[in-house]
Amino acid sequence: MIGSTQAVVTGVAGFIGSHLAESLLGRGVRVIGVDRRPVSRDPVAARNVAPLTGHPEFRLVEADLADLDLAPHLADTSVVYHLAGIPGVRSSWGDAFADYLTCNVLVTQRLLDACAAARVPRMVLASSSSVYGGTAGRPSRETDLPSPLSPYGVTKLAAERLALAHARRVDTATSVVALRYFTVYGPRQRPDMAIGRVLRAALTGRPLHLYGDGLQRRDFTYVGDVVAATLAAATAPARDEVVNVGGGSDVSMLDVLDCAAGIAGREVPVRREGRQPGDVESTLADLTKARDLLGYQPVISLADGMRLQWKWLLSEDGDEHAGATAG
Repeated sequence: MIGSTQAVVTGVAGFIGSHLAESLLGRGVRVIGVDRRPVSRDPVAARNVAPLTGHPEFRLVEADLADLDLAPHLADTSVVYHLAGIPGVRSSWGDAFADYLTCNVLVTQRLLDACAAARVPRMVLASSSSVYGGTAGRPSRETDLPSPLSPYGVTKLAAERLALAHARRVDTATSVVALRYFTVYGPRQRPDMAIGRVLRAALTGRPLHLYGDGLQRRDFTYVGDVVAATLAAATAPARDEVVNVGGGSDVSMLDVLDCAAGIAGREVPVRREGRQPGDVESTLADLTKARDLLGYQPVISLADGMRLQWKWLLSEDGDEHAGATAG
């Protein structure tokens, strides 16, 4: 259906984007990676793209999608994986919302226009479980009425709606699959996210700031499973679809702390904080549509995924934190 000789990955210097690009290159796909973070000045971006640098089929474009001339990079492209954007619920309140609006909504609109002009067959859009809002513990289905509880969730929902509206135009060649990712974790995870913070607290002995009572539940999804679903979305028989991508079960933050303690061989120090605006009590993905449309089934358990992230954390930061924890 859709060829895969060349793909564009936006946000390629990010956590998921770098893993996705690495997998695409391993499959023999040419990858144009776009990211506004300069690797010469951003150590996290440099670390993330290090496995890609020097690959003959990879080209990095350091530019802001808000003003980049997109046409030359979309020629002969069969799939655009649009992962660029500003993440994070807590930081989306207040003055920062203008940046969220620009990067998550206006840039998406600009990219959709460019894909339509270049007749790119498929866009795979990274969305978020944050679009659902509170669920009272029920699995979220794609047919549920979205009710985001944060400005971040509002922008991700707006990007979804824009993409689907574009795909439903009678004069466009670009179809869209929007993937609602549920709390992705694994090696290279952003340091502000829960599992990374828990494991780093176990490693360094510095207290974890635990927001709320720890009973809030999350559907954690290993990055390798997310990449598998994202690749499948490129060729799925779809015109304008939204699909959940989750880990298959939900656990409490207290469960995560217990798992981390078992992996590290020590208790995780905790400093309790109040609940934060926009945080929901629970997330859990109904994966029926993902199985039917993408053939998706998560294969990495939370315990196994956390062990892989712990191993990566030790390899990245072991020397630094060995000194910090000695004595």
